[in-house]
Amino acid sequence: MNAKILIACHKACDVPLDEIYLPLQVGAYGKESIGFRRDDEGDNMSAFNPYYCELTGLYWAWKNLSCDYLGLVHYRRYFTVHDKKYRIDHGPLNSALSRPELNELLIHHKVLVPEKRHYYIETIWSHYSHTFSEEQLVETRKSLEAVSPEYLESFDVFMKGTSGYMFNMFIMPKDLADQYCAWLFPVLHELAGRVDISGMDDFQKRYIGRISERLFNVWLIQQVKTGVIREEEIGEVPYFYRGSVDWRRKITSFLNAKLFHKKYEKSF
Repeated sequence: MNAKILIACHKACDVPLDEIYLPLQVGAYGKESIGFRRDDEGDNMSAFNPYYCELTGLYWAWKNLSCDYLGLVHYRRYFTVHDKKYRIDHGPLNSALSRPELNELLIHHKVLVPEKRHYYIETIWSHYSHTFSEEQLVETRKSLEAVSPEYLESFDVFMKGTSGYMFNMFIMPKDLADQYCAWLFPVLHELAGRVDISGMDDFQKRYIGRISERLFNVWLIQQVKTGVIREEEIGEVPYFYRGSVDWRRKITSFLNAKLFHKKYEKSF
């Protein structure tokens, strides 16, 4: 089995040495090499990375990479089957999902996703509306209506829920990933033509990458609904983050967004 898990990187960094990983410089267009494969080779949309984030790497893989299974992770966020103690004892990069561990997971599952993020007191729609922009969700729904109206019901179901798979992380058969990309990018292209970014700062302009995290869930729901994927074929896998999260600022920002309508201004 030829599996390739893209590691979306925008700067030089240490990466797992397992052969299943392919570190990729995303947003490489016009930038110096950091020693990894670049997403501005072949058929690409690297120049749009400031808006599409890691999706420029996914687009590159869709158009240029041949493999049996395709995955996407980040240089600071990886799938793992190990607990925190193991990661401390062995180091984070040695704790990232390995080929033997991947092979074992794929015996039981067709699609691997990160453990769900739960919002509990918020729906997906209300959380995004409070922290970013409700208008973007409205325009996303209109984009779906224009490009793939059969997905509207799945969109509404997901948006009324309180949990989802985030970070654009997954591992699945390449042909299935190709089908996902063939659906996703036309929807995002439609959305890009509907949202005015002239008054946005660099953080806000990354909205397409954020919306795509939600759309991945919509796509999965639709695949289960139509019988392409059985629900039991979707396997949730733990993940870890290399670095520290400013939880105090994150919680404060969330409360300010919910109570005082103050939008997020930067990542945590």
